[in-house]
Amino acid sequence: MKARLLLPCLLLLTASASGMDNARPMRDLNGYFPFTPVADAAAWQERRAEIEKRVLLANGLWPMPEKTPLKATIHGRVERDDYTIDRVFFESLPGHYVTGSLYLPKKHSGKIPAILCPHGHWPNGRFMDEGAGSAVVKKQIETGAEERESAARSPLQARCVHLARMGCAAFHYDTLGNADSIQFPLHRHGAGQAGFLSPQADLRLQTYLGLHTWNSVRALDFLLSLEGIDPDRIGCTGASGGGTQTMMITGIDPRIKAAFPCVMVSTAMQGGCTCENGHYLRIGQGNVDIAALTAPRPLGITAADDWTKELATKGLPDLKDLYAKLGVPDKVTAHIATQFPHNYNLPSRLAMYEFFNQHFQLGQKSPIQERDFTFSTKADMTVWTAEHPAPTGNAVGEAHEKAVCDWMTAQDEKNITALIQKDDTTALRNIVGEAWKTIVGRPQPTPQEVAYEMVKKEEKADHFIVQGRIQNTRDEETLHAVFLYPKNWQGEATLWLSLKGSDSVLTAAGPTPAAQKLLDQGIAIACPDLYLRGMTEQPKAGDNLKAKANDFREFSGYTFGYNPTLLARRVHDAMTMLTMMQSQEKYPVKQLKIHGLEGAGPIALVTGTVLALDGVTADLEGFRFADLKSSWDVNFVPGAVKYGDVDALLKLTKE
Repeated sequence: MKARLLLPCLLLLTASASGMDNARPMRDLNGYFPFTPVADAAAWQERRAEIEKRVLLANGLWPMPEKTPLKATIHGRVERDDYTIDRVFFESLPGHYVTGSLYLPKKHSGKIPAILCPHGHWPNGRFMDEGAGSAVVKKQIETGAEERESAARSPLQARCVHLARMGCAAFHYDTLGNADSIQFPLHRHGAGQAGFLSPQADLRLQTYLGLHTWNSVRALDFLLSLEGIDPDRIGCTGASGGGTQTMMITGIDPRIKAAFPCVMVSTAMQGGCTCENGHYLRIGQGNVDIAALTAPRPLGITAADDWTKELATKGLPDLKDLYAKLGVPDKVTAHIATQFPHNYNLPSRLAMYEFFNQHFQLGQKSPIQERDFTFSTKADMTVWTAEHPAPTGNAVGEAHEKAVCDWMTAQDEKNITALIQKDDTTALRNIVGEAWKTIVGRPQPTPQEVAYEMVKKEEKADHFIVQGRIQNTRDEETLHAVFLYPKNWQGEATLWLSLKGSDSVLTAAGPTPAAQKLLDQGIAIACPDLYLRGMTEQPKAGDNLKAKANDFREFSGYTFGYNPTLLARRVHDAMTMLTMMQSQEKYPVKQLKIHGLEGAGPIALVTGTVLALDGVTADLEGFRFADLKSSWDVNFVPGAVKYGDVDALLKLTKE
């Protein structure tokens, strides 16, 4: 579409990478992430869609990949008094196994509820065993965190055992690199070059978080494939990293009917592991917003003496207010027990049992109490046996990791590259255009949100030169630009984007030859000094600042999960400039073009894409995102290759 923009009264500005330009803050996982309130239920639906899309994109699941056959294997049943434990493995994608234990009640009638049970960073995961008679076990009992040795040895087992005793199926599945999940390194510590934590993977949004969440989607598929499972009573609960995963799967999959994430819903620390961080995930939102995706479905949460300790006053009131606005105030509850450290201990589990008993109508007498159980060892639970040998060779380690990335890349080619080849711009805009809107992360400011201050004005023989300062008051950002205005102007203007900034159009001797050519044609030029002009790499945040060689903290998601990329910030500048050019009705522009050159070609294309503008020209000088070798290159944008690289942008900004 042709965009009718308006030229501001001789505005545009000069600048440098110093001054207020540098005041844009960098956030990290230890920041403050308050809930964004909404006015009413209708406003929540709009806000909810924004949060969900961001969660999907951050997990690499916008759009969803193909669901391939699970090829589930259930074997080696262990008989207990009133429940059974089956060993399970299935393929979440070809050749990649999800492994776990399926707990089932022995006695039940009709269809039964099912609870997904992801776990967090507990020692040895599903095989957790603090040891009979150990000091850890004794302390848990002495402090009231547990009552019985079996549960103190593994609160993870205790949860699943009692859910089965309450009449539920409980599927306790491994996170990557834990227990029987041996195909991946244990949350790889250090950057790779072909697999996860590499620039190539980041450019395609291939992350541990995303694979975890996809495994959860397929775990839900597995549960619903079982005979006798009630699809109207599917729940999910986990603590710590399992709480994060509970929020992820519940937020994007409506098949989850109730959720109980523990010790992760917080306005403070958002999750420290690579499996809890994804690019763009917590820009403009945090864990309270993500947990709110559960609404209006039942939501239970817990707090302890950790980063959730202020939940009662920060987060919970917002969730209660939201549920009240949605007309279901009784569907959100919290168990606050800040006398205990980070946990999924007995008091927390008892709260969870009551929650599912109420919302899934399990018919259990309240108050619910746990009973002792026979502790299951690794030998009792491992899915890999002589009859079902563990993966080996290229099915494990970096070869397998690369194979998983290759499969994900093939999915992108099927879902996105094919649209480019078909020239299906409508579908491309619905997928790629919407993705870039999320990556850029904000709408264009309104005229009321932009202020201009003239710094200097000079009159020349055939043109004016105006320098000034533009403030985006909504986002508290300032930029500078220069404006060249021909005296014979007839209504045509160009937003000139260059990494050289105003030096690209104006020198001490006057306009550059390229700028003079436009002035001779009666075309006005607006040229901003884009954010952090002259930077040779992107600024880092949080854990990335602490990273050493072969350190998991090299993962760029610790910066770009909380902050826009430098390219996105420069697109913000371009959008602010366009608002200025729209906001002066006295100087209507009959034709506007955006021209990107001297390193700013991609910025012009992205600006045109997110604002659905044509009239965009870009001198790319052979640039492709796929050629970038460093996550800190000034043009690095996680997901840019996934979403069709510059080819898709060119399709969406063509005349």
